[in-house]
This record gives sequence, structure tokens and C-alpha cells, in this order.
Amino acid sequence: MHEVIIPGPEGRMEGRYSKGKGISPPLVILLHPHPIHGGNMNNKVIYNCFKTFTSLGFSVLRFNYRGVGNSEGIYSGDEGIGEMTDAACALDWLLLSNTESTKVWVTGFSFGAFIGLNLLMRRPEIEGFIAISPPADKYDFSFLAPCPVSGLIIQGDKDDIVNETDVALFANKLDSQRSISIKYKKVKNADHFFTNQLETVNKEIKKYVFKRLEKDT
Repeated sequence: MHEVIIPGPEGRMEGRYSKGKGISPPLVILLHPHPIHGGNMNNKVIYNCFKTFTSLGFSVLRFNYRGVGNSEGIYSGDEGIGEMTDAACALDWLLLSNTESTKVWVTGFSFGAFIGLNLLMRRPEIEGFIAISPPADKYDFSFLAPCPVSGLIIQGDKDDIVNETDVALFANKLDSQRSISIKYKKVKNADHFFTNQLETVNKEIKKYVFKRLEKDT
């Protein structure tokens, strides 16, 4: 794992990067929770995703949005527009660092899932996503009409921040669209941060990603 500096729209953004295996490893960008609520790239869920994707041979990038940690700039309070721009710049950096790679994924936790799903609507090179505790009861996800790629949604059934029923309805609505498949995994006895359940999250990610990559080969 290497510390990296990424050129961002508001200045330099700090990140952590792990180069994948081979000449053209699959790529994934990891997006952390809301900065106002203490979200950063060292969030336990994001850090565990980093380790999981690294073990799968991906080139993996996690980074801090503007104004978080040592990233320059300030939170703009614009419902995530600034963070979406940050994510797009981080994805550009990841692609330039892996010019032979063609498989691109995005993974986000909580607010980061909202940012990630916005990003995939704007970046046709993204072919898969994982949304962990997407805040379906707090943000408007109607922009996913249609959703261009298949993905995995993971949600805890004891989440007191994001309502599980709303996430399940959101997942079912996406899955009803043509040409894509959305897998929904409800983790029993898991709170918003998957306390004592992170290994379950890791296993679900590995199982889903492995199956997708195997299918594409």
C-alpha cells in the first residue's frame, strides 16, 4: 500500500493505493461516508473493502474528499456535487495509473454509496458496483433510471441510521430493470457500521466479485 497525492478540483487529495496483480488488473475506487459525520478513507468498512479487493488482485484506491484529513479544500454543502467531482478526479488518476486495465468497479459505504452510484451514471467504463448501506431513505436515487450496470447491495437489518426496508425496496426496484441484475444481501444483526460483522461483508464481496469476474472470463 502506498500513500498517493491526487490532483483534485479543489487542490491535492490524499489517498492510499495498492497496485493489482498482472499487467491489466481490475480496478476499484472506494468512497467513504459523509465528511460532516466524520467519514474518511480510514473508516473501518472502507478499510476492510480495501483489504478485500487487494486480496482479489484489484488495483485499489481509497482517498479523502475535499477538506477531509490532509485533502485540500472545504466541504461545500452541495448535496454531494463536490464529492462527485472529487471521485471523478480520483477515478481519472486510477485509470491513468493502470492504462492496460479495462474492468472498472466502484464501491461506496453510506454517503459514499450515493456518490458511487452517481459516478457510475457519468462514467461508462464502470461495469460493476457494490453499495453498502446506501441511504435510500435520505437521498433521491431516481437518477438510476435506468441503472446501466449490475451490482451488489449490502445492508444490515439492525441499522438505526439507514432504514433496511427502504434499502430493500430500492434494491428490488433496481433489480426489476431490464438488462441488469441486482443482488441484495441483508446481514442479520448488523448495525450501520457492521460492528462484529465486517467479515460477513468481506465474504459477500469476495463471493459476488469472484462470480462476476469468472463469468466475464
